[in-house]
Amino acid sequence: MNNRENTIAAVRGEKVDHIPSGFWLHFPESCFHGDAAVQAHLDFFRESETDIMKIMNENVVPCSVPIVNPEDWANIPAFDRNSSFIQDQLEITKKILDKVHDNGIVLLTVHGVVASAWHARGGTAGYETGSSFLTDHLRANPKAVAQAYDRISDALAILTEEALKIGIDGIYYAALGGESYLYTDEEFEEFVKPNDLKVLKAAAGRPAFNVLHMCKDRLNLERYKDYPADVVNWGVYEQNPSLLEGKKIFGDKAILGGLDDRAGVLVDGTEEDIRTEVHRVISEMGQHKFLLGADCTLPTEIEMSRIRTAVRAAKEFR
Repeated sequence: MNNRENTIAAVRGEKVDHIPSGFWLHFPESCFHGDAAVQAHLDFFRESETDIMKIMNENVVPCSVPIVNPEDWANIPAFDRNSSFIQDQLEITKKILDKVHDNGIVLLTVHGVVASAWHARGGTAGYETGSSFLTDHLRANPKAVAQAYDRISDALAILTEEALKIGIDGIYYAALGGESYLYTDEEFEEFVKPNDLKVLKAAAGRPAFNVLHMCKDRLNLERYKDYPADVVNWGVYEQNPSLLEGKKIFGDKAILGGLDDRAGVLVDGTEEDIRTEVHRVISEMGQHKFLLGADCTLPTEIEMSRIRTAVRAAKEFR
């Protein structure tokens, strides 16, 4: 089997030639857009040898209106296929696909509705310390915030549908809002989940598979157990359930992960440390519906040789 066939087989639970891998990182800001973004992806895919080629997405939902008070969310506009952040990301995606599609699985990053609401209120930074801004406003004016979430998820669904049309294999849906200290279970069920599902249902026609990434710490993974995704990934090193514990929650879904993204052997260890840890993780998880990866995005400055060592260690495991 080639890498593409092998990766799809792993997700389906079929016999594989080797354990496939998926690693990614944010490129320098100078490579966020245009041809510089395309080249950065091509270089990373080639140098890292990763089987899953995830296209990063820095064309986030724009902050087009000031969000200061809860009622301001009602001013979030409706987006369409011609919105520049959608078209700009599709252009990057198409150029990358034209170069690499036969080499493996290509997924597009789609930021979830909570992440995109955070972007719409003023950019990408500060979520870790300021995320209560979202829930405070939701509780103060649920009607305005619900309308905004609906419009944002409509835009994400459009991006997903258009990406499938140009040949993407699936999406990597980066979900926020599962943190147990943020939204209550009831708020998540009413305001977050329906919008997440809208986007994932738009990705139902994927040629290969979709990945659900549940980001941040102290996650209530039970909230996601019935989401329609083929592969699940979360940060086990962020006060979250282990891979084996998550496997019990998600049942027959394939698991992606095993390595810390910001510390541990992949970032700080020797090549032998990396090989040993990769083999240990695979031995623990087994080779059925398991793909090697990290908790989240790796440091931008990480040496490619480290990722390549992990990828090759998974390939050589017997």
